[in-house]
Order: sequence, then C-alpha cells, then structure tokens
Amino acid sequence: MSNASYYSIFTDANVQQRKDNFDDYWVFTQNHGGELLEADKDLAKKRARLEYFQNNPVRLTKPLANPEAFYRNYVEMVDDPKTLDRTTLLLSAIYKFARHEWVGIKGAWDVVPDMANSHLLEDKISRIHLAEEFCHVRLFDEMLKTCGLDQVEWVPLTPFKEKVYEQFPKMPGFLMDTPAFVTELMGVTFYCHLYRLFDELFAEEPLVRDRLKELLDEITIDEIAHVGQRRNFIGSIGIKISKYLVKPFYTLFFNDIPEVAHLFDVKQMIQDGEEFDFNKLPAYMIERTWIPSYCKA
Repeated sequence: MSNASYYSIFTDANVQQRKDNFDDYWVFTQNHGGELLEADKDLAKKRARLEYFQNNPVRLTKPLANPEAFYRNYVEMVDDPKTLDRTTLLLSAIYKFARHEWVGIKGAWDVVPDMANSHLLEDKISRIHLAEEFCHVRLFDEMLKTCGLDQVEWVPLTPFKEKVYEQFPKMPGFLMDTPAFVTELMGVTFYCHLYRLFDELFAEEPLVRDRLKELLDEITIDEIAHVGQRRNFIGSIGIKISKYLVKPFYTLFFNDIPEVAHLFDVKQMIQDGEEFDFNKLPAYMIERTWIPSYCKA
C-alpha cells in the first residue's frame, strides 16, 4: 500500500486544474504505452509486454476439472450458476466483463477521430485510451489461455446491446462523460476484488496465480490512470452526479453477469467505488500510473 495520502476521486476541480491535468496526462500517456500502432489498435510497449507473456507461457499443471462447463456458459449462462465450481465461474466472469469492454471500444474506435485527424488534445488522449483498452482484451485472452482455455471466441452482444454501445460514444460530452467515468471506476473496483480472488482459487497453482496477477496488473495500472483521465472531463455538477450513479451503474452492470453475485460482495464493491481515493492501492501501481493533481494531498 502506498504511504502517500490522496483525496477522493470525487474531489472537485476547477477548469484550469482540469486543463493542466489534461496536459500532464498527455505527457504521461506518451511515455507509458509507447508508439500508437493505429492500424493494429495497439501500442508498442503494450505489444512488447504481451509478447513477453506469450513467449514465456505459464499454464495450469492440473487442468480444469470441467472445461466443457466453461465453454457451455462463458457466452451466456445456461446452467444454474450454483452447480458450477468457483474457478469456472471466475473465468466465465472475466470473459463476460472483458467482452463488454471489447464491444464498447469497438464502437468508440470508429467514432473518435484517428490520430491524424485529432486536433484537440482530448481526442488524442481518447485515441490512445482506446488502443490501451484493445490491449487489455488481449491480456484477458492470455489470462484464459493461462488456465488452459485456448478455444475462446470473442462474440458480439445481442443486436440491441451492440447498438447501445455503438451510440454511446456519439452522445455529447455532458451526457457521456459522467457514465464513462463511473464505468472506468467500476473496472478498477472489479479488478481489485478479482486480484484478491486469485489468491483463494489458485493457491495450489502459485505460478499460475502469479502470472494472472501480472496480467491483471498491466490492465489495472492503465485503468487507474483512465479513472483520473475520465474524471478530468467532468465539472462540479457532474462529479456530484457521478457519485450518485455508482450504485445503480454497478448494480445494473453486474446483474448482467450472473457469475458476479456468486463470487463477489457487490455491496462492498459499490462502497469501494463510492469511497475510492487511491490510498488502498499498492505502491508499485501508484508508481506506474497517473493520478490527477487535485486528488493528491
């Protein structure tokens, strides 16, 4: 845990502070991910990190007891979740969470201007942000492969949900920015709880446990920065509204992933979101991520 002290992510910030923090975030993100490989929806440093994991694979020594149960339920739950073991539920939940992320960024990628046509700093930042999210889906896929699940397909959501995700990034900022921020916060909350569950479910597979944590760290460190970045779009009224949106947004999203209720304490995740202030994050993550200046004590 970091020794530094931070204020709530819902701390207010004036227009000049937010402008200065966009400038600072842009410097951070240029160094953090490396060159944007736009045609591949990728970043040079992120690609190199994934290649390291792929070239040095770690796999379960004892295969999953029933991988067929995962493949039967990972796209849509067809069995009673109570009949599935917790590891299968966990891996299925990871896929479903990442699938929502994947669908969302696919829609946004076609709306946000490419780097050549991004004239506003905010658009440039958003383009890099989306490329990082595509990198996260690849890391999630590597998590599943680490657990012996190498036949996973990334399939679309229902046509209605796909359309909702396609239209969301086209909304004006005053409507989009607050829910986008809460969604990023939800991601960090989920990943922190997921990290702790690895210790429980993979205690007998320490190499796999540690590899899953390494993969998740790469995602979480980015997402912590994304929380600050997305918060930076929001003014005084919006940041008050966003705190009230945490409970309904978390509840609605996690209700769509039936595995979550059998694995996590959703009420605690909601509370963690409402109280998020960076202070419970480990120091090694703080060192590698980005936090708005107005959240630093």
